[in-house]
Amino acid sequence: PLGERVRLALEELGPIFVKFGQAISTRRDLLPPDIADELAKLQDTVPPFPSEQAIEILETAYGEPVDKVFKRFDTEPFAAASIAQVHTAALPDDNEVIVKLLRPGVQERIEQDLEVMQMIAGLADRYWEHGKRLKPLELVSEYERTIIDELDLMREAANAAQLKRNFGETEMLYVPEVYWDFCRPEVLVQERIYGIPISDMDALRAAGTNIQALAENGVEIFFTQVFRHNFFHADMHPGNIFVIVTDPEKPQYAAVDFGIIGTLSPSDQRYLAENFLAFFDQDYHRIARLHIDSGWVPEGTRIDQLEMAVRTVCEPIFNKPLDEISFAQVLMRLFRVAQRFNVEIQPQMILLHKTLFNIEGLGRELYPQLDLWKTAHPVMKRWMNEQVGPEAIIEDFRENLPKIRHALRELPTIIHYAAEKAEAANNGNGRANELRELHNAIGSLRRQRNWIVAGLVVALGAAVTAIALLVTGAA
Repeated sequence: PLGERVRLALEELGPIFVKFGQAISTRRDLLPPDIADELAKLQDTVPPFPSEQAIEILETAYGEPVDKVFKRFDTEPFAAASIAQVHTAALPDDNEVIVKLLRPGVQERIEQDLEVMQMIAGLADRYWEHGKRLKPLELVSEYERTIIDELDLMREAANAAQLKRNFGETEMLYVPEVYWDFCRPEVLVQERIYGIPISDMDALRAAGTNIQALAENGVEIFFTQVFRHNFFHADMHPGNIFVIVTDPEKPQYAAVDFGIIGTLSPSDQRYLAENFLAFFDQDYHRIARLHIDSGWVPEGTRIDQLEMAVRTVCEPIFNKPLDEISFAQVLMRLFRVAQRFNVEIQPQMILLHKTLFNIEGLGRELYPQLDLWKTAHPVMKRWMNEQVGPEAIIEDFRENLPKIRHALRELPTIIHYAAEKAEAANNGNGRANELRELHNAIGSLRRQRNWIVAGLVVALGAAVTAIALLVTGAA
């Protein structure tokens, strides 16, 4: 069958193509059911490598027999994917764990694939009319950094530990514990979790899971990771997500596989947040202005025309549940707008686009009636208030206080230095050089003065804001 042939072809082509299949398998609204079903097998049922090789990897990594490291090691693979496969085991203290092992020779295969991708990207950049706008070379370079990082399982362990800390005070997302003493660059040992795969809708319904709450929590988790933590799981296909239903009314997500983690620069994060809020508020003029200000579209673009184009794409889908939106049609309209206005691809955001693509597809399968906009809007509002509200002003002042103290401490030295240089200049000794140094010293003094003035302004603003809040609260 066609679906099976497509899956087998991607498996044969190698890890990068398997990952492509994993990504598009989440979008059943874009694929025929038979192909979607087959590609879903790429999430955790890629053919495994032999258990003998798994034991060899472990004994090389630990320098001793497997039965001396683990109380029990199950040679039959629990799951297998494009980069690694997973076995279950028990530690000497009886803790149940999973042992993740890199596939033998995976780095060499990935490097070969990347060479091919770079060659094709180079040709596209040189000869394709949209090459400069779509930046194929930069996209491949960004993907190369991502995929190479995924080959270091110590890095994945560190990602898991950070994500666990980020969600430590909430029960929305559970991240399994890392057992650092057993981790190596090619071996990851982590707490084994027991949950229902998020793709198993029959099991979730049989457990009485509140599906609506689960879908809404998923949206909140995504936006919290991207905007509050600026540290998001960027490989959220169904094979990496489970649901713990100890309390069916309050289902808890559990994530695995932290090899791909995304972050944004402060400026990209800010522009993206303002774009989302402008969309939720149906402020299409603001969206157009943000795209121009951020440099995502060429300078000189007519803002009224871009605003009208954005309105034409967004208005038909606003406030509609997912099951009433044709994502394929929206995508085609967005491509036309991007082409017309020479919108430049932002390679640094490719992981975010991929993750949003997966999340939207997951939400469509999980709870088609989900109002994505209504669920996400309050999360974004809270984040923006945290960024520009009174508490943010006070926090900025607190963070800049050491710089202000340093400026004040250095001020007498700079004044004394300037005075000495002025005196030397008046004596005519090396007048040109001394005047140049005097000019530099005065410039430094002005910068220090600006730091002090800025610090005092921030401090005054924070004090006024705090007093206003107190008065308002008392009233």
